[in-house]
Amino acid sequence: MHKLWSTDAVEARDRLTYWVEAVCNTYVQLDCDTPHRERAFCGTIEANQLATLGLSRVTSTAQHVRRTPAKIARATEDYFLVSIQTRGHGKIVQDGRMADLAPGDFALYDSTRPYELIFDGAFQQHVLQLPGAVLRSRLRDTQTLTARKVCGDRGAGHLMIGMIETLAADIDTLEAGSVAAIAESVENILVAGLCSLPGAADPVASQLTCYHRDQIKAYALQRLRDPHLSVSAIAAHLRLSPSTIYRAFAAEPVSLNTWIWNQRLDGAKRDICDPALAGRTITEIAFGWGFNDAAHFSRIFRARFGCSARELRAECVRKA
Repeated sequence: MHKLWSTDAVEARDRLTYWVEAVCNTYVQLDCDTPHRERAFCGTIEANQLATLGLSRVTSTAQHVRRTPAKIARATEDYFLVSIQTRGHGKIVQDGRMADLAPGDFALYDSTRPYELIFDGAFQQHVLQLPGAVLRSRLRDTQTLTARKVCGDRGAGHLMIGMIETLAADIDTLEAGSVAAIAESVENILVAGLCSLPGAADPVASQLTCYHRDQIKAYALQRLRDPHLSVSAIAAHLRLSPSTIYRAFAAEPVSLNTWIWNQRLDGAKRDICDPALAGRTITEIAFGWGFNDAAHFSRIFRARFGCSARELRAECVRKA
């Protein structure tokens, strides 16, 4: 769904109040002020939703944005946001660090802890917003990755910038059936970019441990739709002890059981967003991905993606 907020049609005296409402409605609850109250404030937010991934473009004059402990205490929002600088400069402050962004750079911040966004002059950014649980299931120690600049002139950072710019330009022409897959591709590139940061690499594991982990994941993916898939079933098939299974996953962000649930949830999300499967009920889709309790599926779907499966399907129907 496309949303547009613009101060162009708002009286100058009311623009900052309008802008705070726009920012809070688009992202999370925030305080916002401008360092140049004697000048006319101008800003525009163009926001789109791709399955569970938010993508927006912010164009504005100078401002200072704060996510305060008081705002966090009154909210249940759990998102990671990524600011991708396209014009001007911006600073992201969180967890005792500051990322100074020039055009082409991006950085991550977490809505569950205080942060500041500082823009001393006119700027433009693309902003990604994704559920906190999604990123935490793919990266260890995410609190060490916030407010750290990823340069967009090389490697995964360069790919990320190119993908976002292309996506923003073509977003109105996307086929509804491809939205979930495109959102996952953006998440994959984001993870790759964050993994390029110094100290972000996973702990070094032995070749044997990596071999076992790859075996486990490959077999689990083959049997993902089987409701009887379990650690003991995987251990028996691969002729490994359960303790070997657990050791192989010790360095992963989540346990094997959680990883399996997450893979199933991702598959169910893709099917829920697929117009070709609109005739299947959400329960049928969930059970087709190895779930056998509709209430349990509903709870963990909302916990992972920040919305219900029904809400996501309604959003995808509107997109179609």
